[in-house]
Amino acid sequence: MAWRSNLSRNLKELRILFSPSASESATTRLFIEKNYRDLKTQNPKLPILIREASSIEPQLWARYDLGVERGIKLEGLTEEQIAKALEDLGKVGASVKS
Repeated sequence: MAWRSNLSRNLKELRILFSPSASESATTRLFIEKNYRDLKTQNPKLPILIREASSIEPQLWARYDLGVERGIKLEGLTEEQIAKALEDLGKVGASVKS
């Protein structure tokens, strides 16, 4: 998972939005519990914002250079699919920089 250490090169900010109690956000909560520490350790200067709000659908947002943002809805995704979505957002960041 070498892509994880490249996130801070390609992203300016990462935001994860989810509901603290809704069943639709359960997989997102689990993903955060299992992966936040590793992501932050490998990208100590990358702001990783965890936002909880009632009645919000789980989402992953990446901000790139020049304020460009991309988001992905996470409802119904597995942990592996969420990791892949994050990896894909990191790859988009590499193309935004070039």
